[in-house]
Amino acid sequence: MKRFLVFASIIILGIQSNVFSQGCMEPASSSGGPQLIGYIQPEFRMGFYGKTVDDKSKNEYNFTFRRARLGLTGSIPYDFSYYVMTEFSPFSNGPYLLDAFVTYNRFKPWFKVSIGQFKRSFGLELSTPCQDLYTLDRSLMVNEMESPFRDLGVMVSGTSGKMKFLGISKENIFNYTISMTNGTGMNTTDIDRYKDLTCRLVFAPTEWLSIGGSYQTGKQVNSDPTVTAADVRTRYGGDIQLKKYGFILQSEYIFGKDDGSKLVGGGCGTTPELVAGNFKRDGFYAQLMYMTKWNVMPVVKFQTYDPDKDIEDIDHANYRNSSLIFGLNYYANDWTRLQLNYNYNIESSSENDITKYNEIPNDMLILQVQVKLN
Repeated sequence: MKRFLVFASIIILGIQSNVFSQGCMEPASSSGGPQLIGYIQPEFRMGFYGKTVDDKSKNEYNFTFRRARLGLTGSIPYDFSYYVMTEFSPFSNGPYLLDAFVTYNRFKPWFKVSIGQFKRSFGLELSTPCQDLYTLDRSLMVNEMESPFRDLGVMVSGTSGKMKFLGISKENIFNYTISMTNGTGMNTTDIDRYKDLTCRLVFAPTEWLSIGGSYQTGKQVNSDPTVTAADVRTRYGGDIQLKKYGFILQSEYIFGKDDGSKLVGGGCGTTPELVAGNFKRDGFYAQLMYMTKWNVMPVVKFQTYDPDKDIEDIDHANYRNSSLIFGLNYYANDWTRLQLNYNYNIESSSENDITKYNEIPNDMLILQVQVKLN
């Protein structure tokens, strides 16, 4: 009953306009036959780490591939579709299967059922496909608290279609996603009988405003065989998006509670580290973009993440991490984009003792070119 009340509260909160659900790309047409999809993201990274080998100066200049993805999507008469995506970039530990699911969509847009491996729908930024992010990296709080991004299971999703709500006449005022997954991540079998529940609801009453909330909970067997109680991980999230006169404002907050252990790192294509203990953590970001008439979009983003809210943010390894990101996005056409990001990382410090300032030389300049195949 308590879990139902929590989910009902999030339904009342409402999130963002219609977004990609399970897969990170949509087909270029609705012809139904197999369609090749994918994109590549070559980039150059310059790290400002210092001047000695010990502080990573050997990695200051680096050409790399962030992602190199190739897949197929299509429809099977009369009510089924399929989606397969593979990551080939060796810098993302490729090649490996990223997404592979089948969808029954006879009752779309109100109701669809997908089964297979897909990205869990939690929050605004994680629900945004990689190739549509306004900054090169997802927020630290998303990478840390929502790992693993992808999982195996079943997902129910849909939108309100063309129905009216409280006098509002707009298509897709609501869209929702509910999934039940193993909780062990992609390309792995479940190690216990527990499953993860992830829920998200989007409320978009106008073309320029969307508000949303997400909820996730799950249990896993503790890695210590002497511990009989299962680990419990719970997430709450809320976000808002405003689009008007060329401006886009996005903001999101996530709170996480981990009993027994937590996952550190992970994100997209990497393996998270398991750390034993009980933790409360949270994070927040806000970003502002403006699309000019020259298809150039300046971006400013502030993000902050606290990996352990029970410890003061001074003189320890788990202090709050914050950063400012300044970016420029140039959209040459519908398939090609150039992104430039400067990440200024801000470590926490004591308000009264300058000797406990945790500043680390770890800023980064990144230039990326993205080309989509469809």
